[in-house]
Amino acid sequence: MFRTIKDLHLKHKKVLVRVDFNVPLKPNGSVADDTRIKAAIPTINYLRKQKCVVILMTHLGRPNGVCDGLRLDHIAKHLGRLLNHHVTKCDDVIGPEVEEKIHALKEGDVCLLENLRFYAEEEQNDDKFAHALADLADAYINDAFSVSHRSHASVEAITHYLPSAAGFQLQQEIETMDRLLHHPKHPYIAVMGGAKVSDKIEVIRNLLKKVDAILIGGAMMFTFFRASGLKTGTSKVELEKVNVAKQLLSQTKRKLILPVDCVVAKSPDDEGTVVHANEFATNEMGLDIGPETVAIYQEILKNAKTVLWNGPVGMFEKKQFAKGTQALAATISQSKAVSIIGGGDTADAIRPFKFTYVSTGGGASLDFFAGKTLPGIKALEDNVTCFRRV
Repeated sequence: MFRTIKDLHLKHKKVLVRVDFNVPLKPNGSVADDTRIKAAIPTINYLRKQKCVVILMTHLGRPNGVCDGLRLDHIAKHLGRLLNHHVTKCDDVIGPEVEEKIHALKEGDVCLLENLRFYAEEEQNDDKFAHALADLADAYINDAFSVSHRSHASVEAITHYLPSAAGFQLQQEIETMDRLLHHPKHPYIAVMGGAKVSDKIEVIRNLLKKVDAILIGGAMMFTFFRASGLKTGTSKVELEKVNVAKQLLSQTKRKLILPVDCVVAKSPDDEGTVVHANEFATNEMGLDIGPETVAIYQEILKNAKTVLWNGPVGMFEKKQFAKGTQALAATISQSKAVSIIGGGDTADAIRPFKFTYVSTGGGASLDFFAGKTLPGIKALEDNVTCFRRV
């Protein structure tokens, strides 16, 4: 088991915190959605009350080297407004100028390092880069569950050099996910959508041992349709995964439930029409689950005591193909079930509705529910042995 932030003696220390401020930006560079930034506030405020110097580090986007459009100045200003406290922005990640700025900070101050991915060494999990980061502080906190499935320098290698622990956000994510994976209340229903079966195969396999039913939607349903011998028109199908889909369907004992009708169109810009699952025209693609499927899924969800949802069931970005996702979201949010949203596109799709818990981790959530070891979590566990005295 890993240590949590309250297990370390952090008063008056410099603390390096890995956050995930990889947030969408407006055309002018300002923050469009600050959900992930707000998730880190409890950890930041706790450290400030401990009279720590708080040094935050994050990535933003996928720059190939230094990219002025992906600098973190707007994010630092936005965080400052949320904290009601000035946030010092560093123009680099490591080096003498960064060290000088941190040295000038007072207890309770906060600074944000520049975009970690300006350095290729970050994604390479480079040991020297991690060591240079570690030299900035006395302790390390991982408060970014959403990147903990990555073996990156600021997530994994850095724990070799500093006493390390989980922040409040990471702790809450792991505890919530662990309860859902190992101690759920039944009936336990999973809703699996999104574009690709390949992204969810291991998750589905692992969940089939634990859930009462998995409701399939999104573009991934057409790979299952093809595996069932149905025509799919021009819908997206992962041909290389059809045999895997056949195996899953044969092993499920009716736990995998597929749509019986769909909303189809010749292109995503057209208005949709409803067809039965076995009535696809050759020039039509499926873009949402149909009303009959919605009614079947709602009836199942109404009786659920635990719901896990990962992936929208239709192309929710288009209003005419968002009805299925919105209808299921309304049903789940109005039920008494413990409802967990697995982050990523699902969190964007269901934003107006209320759920028990919305994860900040898309890929990390998938890996966790697939039963995989997350490098960032294992690094925290190993750190307990490496740094016994803290």
